[in-house]
Amino acid sequence: MIPSQRQPADTGRAPVAEAADLEMLLAAVAWRLQTGATDVTASAHAQRALARECARDLLRLGRDAAALRRALKLARDQERRACRDAEHDSLTELPNRRRFDLQLQQALARRTSEQRTLAVLFLDLDDFKRVNDLHGHAVGDELLRIVARRLRGALRSSDMVCRLGGDEFACLVSGAPGRPELKRLAGALITAVSAPLQLGELQLSVRPSVGIAICPDDGVDAEALLQRADAAMFRAKRQRRGVAFFEPHTDLPAPSLEPVKAA
Repeated sequence: MIPSQRQPADTGRAPVAEAADLEMLLAAVAWRLQTGATDVTASAHAQRALARECARDLLRLGRDAAALRRALKLARDQERRACRDAEHDSLTELPNRRRFDLQLQQALARRTSEQRTLAVLFLDLDDFKRVNDLHGHAVGDELLRIVARRLRGALRSSDMVCRLGGDEFACLVSGAPGRPELKRLAGALITAVSAPLQLGELQLSVRPSVGIAICPDDGVDAEALLQRADAAMFRAKRQRRGVAFFEPHTDLPAPSLEPVKAA
């Protein structure tokens, strides 16, 4: 008989280790069946006893294998959830900054080979802090969830929106159209987000400011594009313009001038 063994789910061992154990046990049963079948000195009674013994062991292995399959599925599901959680914002379920950076870098790599343009839109909600201060963080969190759904619904399926943190969001528009089309897209995002929303007895409305940076005109790496879209957004917010494209002469810090040393 196969030595008594616990079910894989109770051992606390990794499913892969359990699979190795089951494979070894199955090989042992197969070996016993093979040697028993070729043992011409064994009596018919001994042969039948060996067959019954191996049948019981195989039945037990079948039960253990079923438990192992369940454990392996659970381990795979947990791994997928962990990977997803590492790249998604827990509040809005949007991709997070880590996922956005990776997606942007991949889009830039494709653009290098295919010469495709792309744009980064940086969004920040105007006066969002006031909502938290007046109504509490629970209301602010629910507002962010609604904003996330509205942004996702206003973009094409090929585009991406993420939550960078706080009330900041970013959109990646691949195969970006010209400036007029990007401005219309930004306007559509503003319209979608700004629509009044009802939270219990509260009726609220928030408006985003949007900054746009275009590759390759405004940068060819992920960090530069995001920073320049951010700078354009701050100008849009400061000037209450809603939307602003990155402008180097306005949004880049002026170079520091070192004093001329006397001869």
